[in-house]
Amino acid sequence: MDSLAEVLDGPRQFAKESIQFVNRCTKPDRKEFIKITQAVGMGFLIMGFIGFIVKLIHIPINNIIV
Repeated sequence: MDSLAEVLDGPRQFAKESIQFVNRCTKPDRKEFIKITQAVGMGFLIMGFIGFIVKLIHIPINNIIV
């Protein structure tokens, strides 16, 4: 009987911690949502700019090699 309790202890602890986590989660308010969207937008712009610069450098080098 002891081994069964030990086996069930892991999933029981996981379920307890999962419920605590879900109860702590909240929807972001408007201010927090705006901050998140601005950060993501800036990330998209920066990554797009880096990709554009890499492409600008790559095209002439590729034409020289070929």
